[in-house]
Amino acid sequence: MGNIHFAIIGCGHIAKKHIESIRNIKDAEITAICDTNPDRLLEFQAIYGVKGYSSLEELLAKESCIDVVNVCTPSGLHKGAAVRAAQAKKHVIVEKPIAMTVADADEIINACKHYNVKLAVVHPNRFRPAIQEMKKALDSGWFGKLSYVHAAVRWNRDQNYYNQAAWRGTRALDGGVLMNQAIHNLDLLLWLIGPVKKVQALMDTRIRHIETEDVALALLQFEDGTLGMIEATTTVYPRSLEESISIFGEKGTAIVGGTTANWIKHWAFEECTADASSKLVKRINEEPYGVSGHQAIIADMIEAIRQDRQPLVSGADGKNVVQLVLSIYEAAERDSRAIMNP
Repeated sequence: MGNIHFAIIGCGHIAKKHIESIRNIKDAEITAICDTNPDRLLEFQAIYGVKGYSSLEELLAKESCIDVVNVCTPSGLHKGAAVRAAQAKKHVIVEKPIAMTVADADEIINACKHYNVKLAVVHPNRFRPAIQEMKKALDSGWFGKLSYVHAAVRWNRDQNYYNQAAWRGTRALDGGVLMNQAIHNLDLLLWLIGPVKKVQALMDTRIRHIETEDVALALLQFEDGTLGMIEATTTVYPRSLEESISIFGEKGTAIVGGTTANWIKHWAFEECTADASSKLVKRINEEPYGVSGHQAIIADMIEAIRQDRQPLVSGADGKNVVQLVLSIYEAAERDSRAIMNP
């Protein structure tokens, strides 16, 4: 099999990561791009020197060599592009979130299954070196019985960020801090710990002028009994402060953090000597980024096609984290708090 040919649908900021990642992979080739905005399309054509189309239909009709379609449109538009690509027998990579509703996620998953094409969802934080080490420690049983986990996204996305495009911060096309930013951390919790069985939550739109939440707090109970806490906001002043994942168990504690969760901040296990822990932390923190998550997901899609297996981050994974976000929304709307009387 020769090079795998890719097409990018939607020429926004995230599409640049896809194109750069494809160009860093030996057996991958960016063949075409598509956007309904002619100015943006021309800008990308000038930068990357690839064929551009104003409609997905035209691209699919004229570029029969395309193997994989990368869907980088606003989130609320993912379903249409992904389903159409599957119908054309193209493998599909969808940016996070896979969709804004479980029903739309199911349509994407079912279309890819019906037309026998691969489906991957972009949850790149799984491939960060520090997170990979956390996963290995969990799988090896180093934590023992888990007590609780904590995920924090204390970031800044100012009003100018939301004003860049009319769809940003909308319920239909973008979502708030949970669906847009913290969805990465929620995906990590599901991947690391497992399914959630109970949710309590509060959320609000405190500062940004958007339709959706700019701050959210949630308590979780996982199926194995582990408790979890999530805090997420885009209102930290004056700049992003922290993203972290913390896991606390009877025989170990690990915290991965930083402005983005790339650095090991604490690493202590009964099964691991202080010297071994120190060496691991030093090795990871000297090169905290590794291969970009986007590049890892795209490279994995190529291997999945060649080996005829499912991608590492599946459509079901994408659906599960959307379901968790929507469950948090539902819990916040139910508002089952006890009211403190004076």
